[in-house]
Amino acid sequence: MGKLIGIAIKKEKYGNMIPLETCTVRVESGLEGDYRGNPGKRQVTVLSREGFEAACLEIQATLPWTTRRANLFIDGIELAHTTGQLLNIGNVLLEITGETQPCHRMDEQCEGLTKALVPDWRGGVCCRVLRGGTISVSDEVSLINNQTT
Repeated sequence: MGKLIGIAIKKEKYGNMIPLETCTVRVESGLEGDYRGNPGKRQVTVLSREGFEAACLEIQATLPWTTRRANLFIDGIELAHTTGQLLNIGNVLLEITGETQPCHRMDEQCEGLTKALVPDWRGGVCCRVLRGGTISVSDEVSLINNQTT
């Protein structure tokens, strides 16, 4: 069992990350207020604390998790190679559609971060919303093996 330790949205492409304590998540629009919420494979992005800390250790930098520009920050769940599995966060259900590929923008934040996020899916995963609801920091997170994949 894991825990949701951060929520953030951006209102526009390249916009600043806005941390939240709670957020409504909808099948048709992702995280309320986030510009990327349209239905599709990259509706919500999720980053693990363990993966991000490993990347930061590799480049010897202390960075806020929002540097990665993900929507959700979780602790205690391994995300590598989880395509097709489900993340249950509070009453919200997300389908993992694949790895979030680190882009050159990460090096704009900190030199070497793009490369450090590549091993073991440290950059996190992309998801689509299967069941909406309201999530809050400290909600429980579980990874469910989706038998239909």
